[in-house]
Amino acid sequence: MKLLWLSLFTAVFTFCGCGRKSLGLMDDSNNIHINRFDSALFRWIDSDDAIILKELKEEYPQMLEILGKALFQTSNSDTSVFFDYLINYYSEPTLKSLYRDAITFYSADSSAIKPVEKEFSYGFIQLKKLFPSMPVPAIYMHVSGLRQNMIVADSLLSCSIDKYMGSDYPLYEDFFYDFQRKSMTPERIVKDGLGAWIKSEYPYPGKENVLLDRMIYEGKIIYILTLTGYDCSYQNIMSLTDSEYKWCLNYESELWKTLIERKHLYTPDIVTTSKYFQPSPSVFISEDAPGNIGYFTGYRIVERYMKQTKSTCEELIKNNDAQDILQKSKYKP
Repeated sequence: MKLLWLSLFTAVFTFCGCGRKSLGLMDDSNNIHINRFDSALFRWIDSDDAIILKELKEEYPQMLEILGKALFQTSNSDTSVFFDYLINYYSEPTLKSLYRDAITFYSADSSAIKPVEKEFSYGFIQLKKLFPSMPVPAIYMHVSGLRQNMIVADSLLSCSIDKYMGSDYPLYEDFFYDFQRKSMTPERIVKDGLGAWIKSEYPYPGKENVLLDRMIYEGKIIYILTLTGYDCSYQNIMSLTDSEYKWCLNYESELWKTLIERKHLYTPDIVTTSKYFQPSPSVFISEDAPGNIGYFTGYRIVERYMKQTKSTCEELIKNNDAQDILQKSKYKP
């Protein structure tokens, strides 16, 4: 089973072996319906009722197995010990309160859930146009306890809704910095979900410690995402403020020059490379530089490459030669 655990641009789990099954898109309407595993699990946690547990096992066997791997590193999700672990984990008072807030925020009749379903529907329709053979997953929601953002399995994508309740949710202040909280909004769920699904279908093929390889790959994902949503500009995908985005544009040339002068582009150093993909401010470049600047440079190279070559998105994602993409982009900010 492949399991991708994602904290996007951010944690992904990818599981293989579940078997491809029904699409998330409904046959007659192209509308995605979100499966509410989160609410079903909470009903059992809140009651410890054997009948509810039996129904949970029958309706959500795959999600229980995946959650077991994600939380407890166990694939044996059909034992009494597993469910003891599960109910003890979610019964911790702070986590249970968080769980209750999350399912209330995303209740079936709330104003938060319908836009998510609508945007997922639109996003996967656009992805199918770009990648006709790409399968569409069944979409679920779960609560991770402020752990991963997304879980991806062969035929399944599940969103950890406790990570998307708005940057001003009080509990977030105890666990996350300001630069992290700005991405913890309902508007990021679909962008993160689509990004996680694309990554699961087209895993990273390069060398993790080589900056150019990583920049180009992440740039591809972001470029594709810009074509899938209602308001999927680079700025919105990366949750940049106006001033942060303005810095990226104004200092694009200096950023590229600095990267070249420091010889970071090809240096096989995972510590150096990882700095370019951290959400914290990029003070190693400039005191005013926002985080995630490696994503920005990668996206700009890919954007330029697509204009120069007129490639399709399928051709782009299958071109695993980062140097070729850089050269053909004629990127010279």
